[in-house]
Amino acid sequence: MRIITGSAKGTKLKTPRGLDTRPTADRVKESIFNILSEKIMDAVVLDLFSGTGNLALEALSRGASRAVLVDQSLTSIAVIKQNVLQTKCKARVEILKCEALKALQKMIQIGWKFDLIFCDPPYNKGLNDLVLQTLDRSQLLAPRGVIVIEHSQHELLVPGWNKLEIRRVEKYGETAVSFLQYNN
Repeated sequence: MRIITGSAKGTKLKTPRGLDTRPTADRVKESIFNILSEKIMDAVVLDLFSGTGNLALEALSRGASRAVLVDQSLTSIAVIKQNVLQTKCKARVEILKCEALKALQKMIQIGWKFDLIFCDPPYNKGLNDLVLQTLDRSQLLAPRGVIVIEHSQHELLVPGWNKLEIRRVEKYGETAVSFLQYNN
């Protein structure tokens, strides 16, 4: 796994040992960033269930202004810190060791806004719906911002939100990537 393009192009990223982390494949990541191309420059990024920091660090390499990376695993946090140092992005990164829904509640209370929100939770555990319900009730997503959710093709996102709508879904083998925005 590596940074595909930008200021940290070619930097190899570390991954935790074992099967607890499922990093986004380079071909899926490249497709996501091709779709988001005009939304990346100067974006403020939130990476939930960050794992390795792969998506947020790619966004920073491509010109995002800053990123918040959230994961509850000590192992993942250690790997994220190493990857942040390798990509020379430390000054533009905040790392939170916290469960994703608790982190969202803290950010809502503070009043943060994000242009891009990446969400790649463990597959088939219902976490996508919980995150999307929280984001739908909040103002965390900037008005023209995008939520990118990576999920199993067997775990459909169930629309029932007031403000969010699915704008695009791409499929890559077992993986689906859904792009959501506010419907205003």
